[in-house]
Amino acid sequence: MGVTVTKIKKRDGRVVPFDKEKITNAIWKAAQAVGGKDREEAERLADAVTKVINEKYSDQNIPGVEDIQDIVEKVLIEEGHAKTAKAYILYRHRRTVERELAKIMGVRDDLKLPLNSLQVLQRRYLLRDDTGEIVETPSQMFRRVAHYIASAERNYGGDETTIKEYADAFYEIMVNFEFIPNSPTLMNADTPLGQLSACFVLGVKDDLNDIFDAVKYTALIHKTGGGTGFAFSFLRPKGDRVKATSGVASGPLSFMRVFDVATDVIKQGGKRRGANMGILHVWHPDIEEFITMKQTPGVMENFNISVAVDDRFMRAVENDEEYELINPRNGESVRKVRAKSIFELITYSAWKSAEPGVLFIDTINKTNPTPQYPINSTNPCGEVPMPDYESCNLGSINLEKFVELDWSKTDWRKKVNWERLRYVVRIAVQFLDNVIDLNKYPLPIIEEATKRHRRIGLGVMGFANMLYNMGIKYGSPESFEVGEEVMRFITEEARKMSVELGRARGSFPEFEKSVWKGKYDAMRNATVTSIAPTGTISMIANTSSGIEPAFALAYFKIVMDGTRLYYGNSIFEHALKVRGLYSEELMKKVIDEGSVQNTNLPEDLKDVFVAAYDITPEQHVKMQAAFQKYTDLAVSKTVNMPPEATVEDVKKVYMLAWKSGCKGITIYREGSRGIAVIERVKTIKKQDENGGNGNDDEVG
Repeated sequence: MGVTVTKIKKRDGRVVPFDKEKITNAIWKAAQAVGGKDREEAERLADAVTKVINEKYSDQNIPGVEDIQDIVEKVLIEEGHAKTAKAYILYRHRRTVERELAKIMGVRDDLKLPLNSLQVLQRRYLLRDDTGEIVETPSQMFRRVAHYIASAERNYGGDETTIKEYADAFYEIMVNFEFIPNSPTLMNADTPLGQLSACFVLGVKDDLNDIFDAVKYTALIHKTGGGTGFAFSFLRPKGDRVKATSGVASGPLSFMRVFDVATDVIKQGGKRRGANMGILHVWHPDIEEFITMKQTPGVMENFNISVAVDDRFMRAVENDEEYELINPRNGESVRKVRAKSIFELITYSAWKSAEPGVLFIDTINKTNPTPQYPINSTNPCGEVPMPDYESCNLGSINLEKFVELDWSKTDWRKKVNWERLRYVVRIAVQFLDNVIDLNKYPLPIIEEATKRHRRIGLGVMGFANMLYNMGIKYGSPESFEVGEEVMRFITEEARKMSVELGRARGSFPEFEKSVWKGKYDAMRNATVTSIAPTGTISMIANTSSGIEPAFALAYFKIVMDGTRLYYGNSIFEHALKVRGLYSEELMKKVIDEGSVQNTNLPEDLKDVFVAAYDITPEQHVKMQAAFQKYTDLAVSKTVNMPPEATVEDVKKVYMLAWKSGCKGITIYREGSRGIAVIERVKTIKKQDENGGNGNDDEVG
């Protein structure tokens, strides 16, 4: 036997320590793909591979990665593991193709990421030089972010050793894809721009100067990669008297157009298109025109819109009573309307064009921990209701990473790695709190308002994949239980960490006037949790979005400039291979349908691997309510409805959401907006054949 090899040569020429465990893991992964269950056999085969390596090579004759992979293939075949060898060869071929494509994109993939993840990083996140060439790898991006966010420890007496410890901890949870911060933090940390928050709410008062100041502030925020929300409810209605000019007001919708056009011409930081949330309270006299405006394609394309409804309105709908519309200029009643008629207009418009959504504004303010600052608006996706001029930085924990594949009938709680989840929650809270200190705010008024309450929004992604791993059907009573208990754990642990940070660093300035005074002796952050849709960060982490079910088990997702990326659920594919059920014919059917319900697969697989349109609207709402119960801010979620859903179905969803304690609700009936951000493959085929390309930038 030759001398022990301690080094290997990477493809880029770097020499790194030899690690037999990587060979074991590669063999084990290939074996699992074809139904293998013996980890010890993978270890034995890795020993056999290592023996051959030591016989052929030395530290003077260092083997390359390709040399070792050739030996792995040879040993697998000689040892009678032909199926495992085939799986290994296929994986090796796919990685070769992906490496070549990564080179074409100009990215050095040092984390072995899926191609879809690399494309998202390449297009939006990785830093470039003045010529447009990418100058960092994915791991270097995470290092950049981790080191910069850790530098805030200096503000609290941390020395260089402390900063390095936190930088390593932040890097680890990001590079493991256990936690990812919001996009502006990934893009802008340790850059001249330096704006790290995703969400902003701006006030719009009934004053021309104030309105156009808000337009300017919006442009500055969008330039740095943030999204903005506004309540236009306090602008006088169309046709109202304007004393200064003896003229009449044009109304809030006309001013919304100004914001829409401004957004259209500002491409966020050169990387993101601007996003807005426009809100009108249901008591505003222009409410009917607001509700129906997006039924016309092409109108207000840079806005999501929502109606802020109060409990009095919802009770009036239930009891078929009248409801007063109020002029915000003087507080006087303009006219009375039948509440049910307004509600029917809202639900019809949502059925037809997926908007407006609804915000339950009383529910939002009843749970506002800083009640002296009332809330009238949210960020563009609705998960961060905030007082005017505040910003909030978000991050999401990837729940898929805290469970292994285990379909045993064991209590699901025993399948969750609670200790690791606790650790990641605590580190993530400190990360997000540091962001508040390091952020380069676009305006002094925003910095002042943000630091007054120090809101953070720690959320989740990968929930659907978590359920797949545990063998639990999304939409079942057990799945609601999982959602509620996992979110309770995250919020409780995040709150504990915020208390500790409050004791060490000081509570947020308005703590004494908040609901937390008397319950806790200190609190660093007025809020700690919020569930975002996660969008591209879940694509980077290669997991399911937010708390959404898988949209389909195979589909295209439209990103950035209209590029379509193919997604297939890896847990589903693995389950098929383990049972020997995987075939090209089956996958073609699943790709076409986006669901397995019309296949001949075993019932237990069909029961667990449900997709968005296999789940009833009521189950969607119940899941949102389960997470909302223990979420400080709000939950961004879309209730997916099939094309044949009726307006009556939409009414039931909105009413159930209100009664269930949700803070808002959004529905999307398939086909109501051309092509949405995510569409099943067969839908895209049908629309392409008809010559339509929909709205690639729509947020569905």
